[in-house]
Amino acid sequence: MELRKLDPFQAFTMLGLTVLALFMLLPIVFIINHAFKPISELFLYPPRFWSNQPTLFNFQQLILKSQTTVIPFSRYLFNSVLTTVLTVAGTIFVSSMAAYAFAKQRFIGRELFFSFTIIALMFAPETVAIPRYLVIANLGIMDTYLVHVLPLLAAPVGVFLMKQFMDQIPNELIEAAKIDGAKEFVVFFRIALPICMPAVATIGILAFQGSWSQTETSALFTFTESMKTLPYYTLTLTNGLANNVVGQGVAAAAGLIMFVPNLVVFLLFQRRVLNTMAHSGIK
Repeated sequence: MELRKLDPFQAFTMLGLTVLALFMLLPIVFIINHAFKPISELFLYPPRFWSNQPTLFNFQQLILKSQTTVIPFSRYLFNSVLTTVLTVAGTIFVSSMAAYAFAKQRFIGRELFFSFTIIALMFAPETVAIPRYLVIANLGIMDTYLVHVLPLLAAPVGVFLMKQFMDQIPNELIEAAKIDGAKEFVVFFRIALPICMPAVATIGILAFQGSWSQTETSALFTFTESMKTLPYYTLTLTNGLANNVVGQGVAAAAGLIMFVPNLVVFLLFQRRVLNTMAHSGIK
């Protein structure tokens, strides 16, 4: 649409949305700018949005601090990357398989089980903390990589979004594939799943954000320091009376490292997220 062809209402709307977008961009700019502030500017009052003397000192201190600890920074980063990749892949697989069963299979109790899934959306994570701990303890997976992954695979939101997409797949298309000799798994992986790629991308983003920022599993379910993840290590940078002041710069640098992957993943798949919302009935 050319700017010359805009009527006054459209021009006003575009101007308002542009101003709103710039306003919403401010927190992102602040997070990036905050990580490059020297210690002298971190505690100024009133706080400054822009840094007068940007520096890499905070990142240098983060590297030096990790080198003086028993567990290196790279170990925490490796744990986060590994568990996040496994969580994203597992969540997509479990959610899509469950959604396909709810949408295209006929079995006793289908509506009841799907109702349980919808009801699960109502529960805050804090309400299931004790049952989750008991289940994990009884499974014997405490202090393992699996404990970072398994609790996050149950994603009711992912099942709901995938089912909304699966419902739109014509049953005739699936029946035609089965008549041609396609097995159930072939129908799922070659027909149903490719059609639902916008929902898959959305579930992947949600799973990535939930796993990448997860601190509960490291705090409650792991005892060995080498099994903990980067978000937990970031929290420890400001623990203690001394670190509460000195560690702010290091924590700002680590916080930026934690934030950038979330931003990049969302920007890469934002178009598919919008497609998901348009097709799933969510307005």
